[in-house]
Amino acid sequence: MGMPGTLAFVATPIGNLSDITLRALETLKACDLIVCEDTRVTSKLLAGHNIQKSLSTIHVHSVEKDIVKIIDRIKQGTNVAYVSDAGTPNVNDPGGVLAEAAFEAGISIIPIPGASALTTAMSVCGFPMEHFVYLGFAPHKKGRQTFFNELSERKEPTVFLESTHRIDKTLDALAETLEPERLLFVGRELTKMHETLYRGTAMEVRDRIRATSEKGEFVVITGPKPKLKK
Repeated sequence: MGMPGTLAFVATPIGNLSDITLRALETLKACDLIVCEDTRVTSKLLAGHNIQKSLSTIHVHSVEKDIVKIIDRIKQGTNVAYVSDAGTPNVNDPGGVLAEAAFEAGISIIPIPGASALTTAMSVCGFPMEHFVYLGFAPHKKGRQTFFNELSERKEPTVFLESTHRIDKTLDALAETLEPERLLFVGRELTKMHETLYRGTAMEVRDRIRATSEKGEFVVITGPKPKLKK
């Protein structure tokens, strides 16, 4: 058996296709196989940069089986690049499970950093972000009220994601649970054509979003808990 291949985790744009790095493009061009979440999404990215590669997917219903196949191919010498649908891998995608399997198999892992919805929002939210909590997507039903109650008690900024279908109800919940003066940041459609940034109290942000648009993908950051006045 020859030398094993490598596994690169490549960050891709979250909206604007120009936000891909030179190193990411070099890695995608040089690899033997690109593993992705959705071939349709990744194909558009590759077409935009004139890259033609074999694609394979990790399906949500067969994650373990798909990862075993990928690890076997790398052991046989295939150089693989893993990409999520958008942004940095292992944030709400199967990247973490793949990385764990690669470490256990003794495979070389190469991180290729780049765009991330989290750091994009954090960079412009206007809150001190030395300490923060990331919670993924807000629960749809079960545990939803508990989610907002616990969030309101956190002293540090808290980051989470929300969809176009639930952003209005989420802002209602934040307006009900957060202190009236506590600030909130919401980034809508970050890096895309209709990117909009909102900052203010939960009620102010809710009213501004209702007046503009509730369509798109949202990153929400609650500001630090207000200090009690003596």
